[in-house]
Amino acid sequence: MEQSLRSLLDWYERVGVEMPDLPPARTVRRVRAKPAPVEKPAPAPKPAAFAALDPTPIAAACKTLAELKTAVDKFDSGALSDGARQVVFERGNPDANLMVIGETPGRDEDQAGYPFAGRSGELLGRMLGAIGLGDDDAYMGNICFWHSRKPGANDFALCAPFLSRQIELAKPKAILLTGGTAMQVMTGVSSIMTHRGQWQTLHIGGADIPALPIYHPNFLLSQPALKADAWQDLLTLRETLAALS
Repeated sequence: MEQSLRSLLDWYERVGVEMPDLPPARTVRRVRAKPAPVEKPAPAPKPAAFAALDPTPIAAACKTLAELKTAVDKFDSGALSDGARQVVFERGNPDANLMVIGETPGRDEDQAGYPFAGRSGELLGRMLGAIGLGDDDAYMGNICFWHSRKPGANDFALCAPFLSRQIELAKPKAILLTGGTAMQVMTGVSSIMTHRGQWQTLHIGGADIPALPIYHPNFLLSQPALKADAWQDLLTLRETLAALS
């Protein structure tokens, strides 16, 4: 109670003024001011899709296939290589007249580290052997260097400068494109059922290279009735290789 009020009440008491009893003081509850709402920080923007370095100058700087393989090994391809064990780069003789280009490495290739491993590689070996080509008569690669479940057009485009440089350095006289995806990526032509066995021309490094699309060995394993068509395509390949020798 304030001092001035207490003095007044004491004076009333001395002069005989009766004062009613004061009610007990009420506890005054202090109401806390609500804190100012804390503004939640804006959510961080989602990271942009992986943007790899441009592989074109990296590939162009490689003077040998060994340098190119090292460059591919070191290249960060982002999500494309996330599920891959290793780079799948080459198999066979780089000095051969024939280069065989496959599609995306499968599980067997990913484990082995080279193209056309497993059953597909065994069948391809028998197919080439049927026209007199041995292990040293072909050089093999893929349109994609990493095992991936569903590579798309952007992934193939990312690999393209490395593959083009691989072809430039190997200097094959003819290319065998195995499967519809390899054919479409390399030539822009679609429908392997329609265009298999029909020579295409690839313009790479200032050179025109004849390329023959055929069924992929994996496809032939599931469609053995088409092996007769594949045999005709192999005979076409043999004739052209003989003329180029």
